[in-house]
Amino acid sequence: MNLKKLMMIGAGLVLAGCCCKPPCCPCKDTVVGNWGLKLPYDRMSAGHMIVTRSGCGKYDALVLWRWASPNSMTSCEVRGNKFCIVHPWGMILDGEVCGDKLTGTITYLAKDGTRDQAKPQEIFTGWRNPPIEPSHTALAKLGEPIDLLKDGLDGWEPMEKGGKFGWKFKDGVLSNELGLNEKGEWVGGGANLKTKREDFYDFNLEYDVRVPAKSNSGVYLRGRYECQVVDSFGKPVDEHHMAAYYGRVVPSVAAEKPAGEWQHVNVTLYKRHLTVVLNGKTIIDNVPVVGITGGAIDANEFVPGPIYLQGDHSDADYKNMILRPAL
Repeated sequence: MNLKKLMMIGAGLVLAGCCCKPPCCPCKDTVVGNWGLKLPYDRMSAGHMIVTRSGCGKYDALVLWRWASPNSMTSCEVRGNKFCIVHPWGMILDGEVCGDKLTGTITYLAKDGTRDQAKPQEIFTGWRNPPIEPSHTALAKLGEPIDLLKDGLDGWEPMEKGGKFGWKFKDGVLSNELGLNEKGEWVGGGANLKTKREDFYDFNLEYDVRVPAKSNSGVYLRGRYECQVVDSFGKPVDEHHMAAYYGRVVPSVAAEKPAGEWQHVNVTLYKRHLTVVLNGKTIIDNVPVVGITGGAIDANEFVPGPIYLQGDHSDADYKNMILRPAL
């Protein structure tokens, strides 16, 4: 099953759990659902998993592991409340569901495709996310505007210790300036930046963004959902292009401007739905927010969080960043 089909099924899942009363029952649909994951890493430990079952009884899994995009799994086997998933990155994920919680182990694969006995297993945990109830971002009633750049860099802080801090603020513009190496490639390795305020939940956010050629950055809503920032002018629509819900939703139309030009983004996150307007064109219209994106601060989708800007890839400029909380 392809990724787009899995996403459509995942968005429409009835995630009420299995029909049996005991918390660790053998019901065949116990594993089916939308799962937040806590992974065993010091940083970027957020994960996400959607497990589906077709009418013919075949199970499929779509897994986001730390960064990048969700991946369709090589195989997904379910036996009652237990599962075994083969990840294309060379891992086997074995787990067991008990009610709305799961625990699992990670076993790494050797070059010959067998379980690598030399590497110790690692443990991950998860929880079932509730169903996405129907709603619409147009229903959001918005409060007073908050200028996120009013105090310049004083309103922001790096997300990690160490590394290159390339952020500067001048004349109302917040810029990440990492520069190019001798090969003309982006240096990368800079600091990600987040607002000191971490009490944002549902809101409308507007900003102007400018990217150099071949640049790649991102704006994370509530620190968990990346609204992509990238030089993608002139390319076909793709879930990795400018202002897309990264790796999750393909924009309905390409509305990018060329590199070096200011572009305007208007994004509304409301009751697990998302609408994005790029340069005056609606490119994502009230789609369900089915899960976090790569690089999320964590997988807890039901608490407030910051706005964070990706700074570890390449350069980008931001201005006129205004947030209006949903009341």
